[in-house]
Amino acid sequence: MTRQIKDIMSTDCVTAKMEDNVYELAVLMRDHNIGFVPIVDGQKLIGIVTDRDLVVRGYAEKHSGSTAVSEVITTDIVTIDSSTSVDEAAGIMASNQIRRLPVVENGNLVGIVAIGDLAVREIFVNEAGDALSSISQQNHNEHHHPVVH
Repeated sequence: MTRQIKDIMSTDCVTAKMEDNVYELAVLMRDHNIGFVPIVDGQKLIGIVTDRDLVVRGYAEKHSGSTAVSEVITTDIVTIDSSTSVDEAAGIMASNQIRRLPVVENGNLVGIVAIGDLAVREIFVNEAGDALSSISQQNHNEHHHPVVH
């Protein structure tokens, strides 16, 4: 069965509004240890701001902390819906060289999937399967030596 993004996406998204400013976004990123903030109007996704956007379009352009989100926002963004397969999402991230994908339904933000979500879950599943297979073979071959953890 193909796993879908809705199975692994984060739904507790930290968001901001167009009325916020660069300083407020930086504080959100610091306080939540994130580098990506979706900008919404209600639930409707308008764009995103990354920590890199803050640096390149904000502070490196000598904008102050009171600079409007509109000066640093990226509105031409790639999104997916929650029924997208995990493999397809990984391909989209790779081909667009992006680390995070907003998950959108009818224009509304419903979640975020990060490359770490794909990597950790996929690697864990593969390693767990390999480990289980290895453990099963060892136990099958070594009936007289119990395994104690």
